[in-house]
Amino acid sequence: MPTLLSEERVRELSLGFEEAAPREIVRWALEDAGLERVAVASAFQAEGTAVIHMAASVRPDVPILFLETGFHFAETLAFKERLTELLGLNVVDLTGDFTVDAQAEAFGPRLYERDPHLCCELNKVEPWRRALDGLDLWITSMRRDSAWTRRDAPIVSLAEAPSGRRVLKVNPIANWTRRDAWTYLREHDLPHNPLYELGYASIGCAPCTRAIQPGEDERAGRWSGSNKVECGIHVPESGQQEAVIRVGGASPQPQPRP
Repeated sequence: MPTLLSEERVRELSLGFEEAAPREIVRWALEDAGLERVAVASAFQAEGTAVIHMAASVRPDVPILFLETGFHFAETLAFKERLTELLGLNVVDLTGDFTVDAQAEAFGPRLYERDPHLCCELNKVEPWRRALDGLDLWITSMRRDSAWTRRDAPIVSLAEAPSGRRVLKVNPIANWTRRDAWTYLREHDLPHNPLYELGYASIGCAPCTRAIQPGEDERAGRWSGSNKVECGIHVPESGQQEAVIRVGGASPQPQPRP
């Protein structure tokens, strides 16, 4: 009999959840999976707000892990505080080894322009991997239709923590569309980051995010002008970041963005 953390069992779960409601998947992750150290990872975007709402309705004290890079928009931080108060969330800020000033002193100013890969490694990937060592399962909010790099994202997969431990990764809204996310927010009267109303479609750190133009890809405003399309947590950028073991779906092949 395959165990919960075996590739065979994870593949079965991922395929079996393709027709399940996201709330059902979230409940399974927080209750039925029988794992103690669970958390939701979120940047408080629209999709993340929906998943946070689902998770908090099942387990109000579930940790919501937020990568506090020091470079977020003021609007993002204000919205994070607003939603935290509204839903009574247990938010845990994850930080890297450098403050904004310390990073500039160690690596020079505006590292995010000169080497965005290293900037993400320091402020997102490394603190996230440290947090992963303390988890048995984490819930995320990626949508397959948001980027070609995510089009084959499984609902359940395995990640490997720095210690070598296997950690379940659950992506309950993988097969949602952008419209599905916004429909959920409206149906549950949930607020959203005001930057969406200014033309932002995918919101990350302020220096590396811009509003998009009509007809542009949803993530075209992230790291615009570079060859970077992911921070490195969900989709590895280098050998050092190859933590995800894709057993719930095929690894995506690079293709030009539409």
